[in-house]
Amino acid sequence: MNKSLQPHPLDAAEAATAARAARLSGPGQAEIVGIAVPQPGPGEVLVRLEGSGVCASNLGPWAGPEWMAFPTDPGAPGHEGWGRIEAVGDGVADLAAGQRVAMLGGSHYATHAVLPAAQVVPLPPALDGQPFPGEALGCAMNIFRRSGIRAGDSVAIIGIGFLGAILTRLAAEAGAEVIAISRRDSSLALARQMGAARTVAMDDHHRIVAAVRDLTNARFCDVVIEAVGKQWPLDLAGELVAEGGRLVIAGYHQDGPRQVNMQQWNWRGIDVVNAHERAPEAYLRGMREAVAAVVGGRIELDALLTHSYPLERLAEALDATRDKPDGFVKAVVTCN
Repeated sequence: MNKSLQPHPLDAAEAATAARAARLSGPGQAEIVGIAVPQPGPGEVLVRLEGSGVCASNLGPWAGPEWMAFPTDPGAPGHEGWGRIEAVGDGVADLAAGQRVAMLGGSHYATHAVLPAAQVVPLPPALDGQPFPGEALGCAMNIFRRSGIRAGDSVAIIGIGFLGAILTRLAAEAGAEVIAISRRDSSLALARQMGAARTVAMDDHHRIVAAVRDLTNARFCDVVIEAVGKQWPLDLAGELVAEGGRLVIAGYHQDGPRQVNMQQWNWRGIDVVNAHERAPEAYLRGMREAVAAVVGGRIELDALLTHSYPLERLAEALDATRDKPDGFVKAVVTCN
């Protein structure tokens, strides 16, 4: 259990003012508990969280698979937090109380978190008041870097959610011609807003392949980014890559094994990139790049952070992330 988040039941008087955290208490169930927040130790900072993004990877634990143990640790599985430093531990010289930061970690559905100072990224005053799920934004920047997209490339992006929309924007800005493929009309409209040259409804497999073939004069795409995390989009992605092209897997494939058409992949001589980083330093680099991209206007968050819920309504935020109501892109949970 995270040392900073020792839970206890909340009475009615505490509920509005006490330090608190959400935790998953069972499949599709969340509860709020009080937490005792210690002072940070050497090399650590105490952050009072403003909020956290809700990641699609949370939906596995939310569904309650057999491997899950309930209740989860307080604050888990939130990992896209931002807030202000309340205190710094000994040896922390480059951060100060009052400084606004985005952060790594795994207990961000809470009002407070203690974490190593090396795992936070300062946010400049230009972002004051702006929700900033830094880990998720850094993930998008890292995927784009790994994709190797260049000016003149034909790029198909399958799945226009939060990641897919940002990748569309970055690819179009880089001078690529983007074909956006997604299920919902609102997602296709968002892709056009982000700079997609063409959009294709994600309905029938063979119709999509034929449409992309026509749009690329039968060559298909230099780069295809799969950003859904399901078997069918992965199958589809393999068929859209040009000979000698690149398939970038950005979807979250953590719900079981996948099959791939290795004959097709081999015959076309494609490169396959699993674009998820695991090293903290890679995430932090991506987060710093995301800060610069938002401040510089390359990424506009207003169209991406579409739904907001207080911490006490985490269950609704998770349900919305799963069910995707009309116009949904990404939810954030406000913690203070």
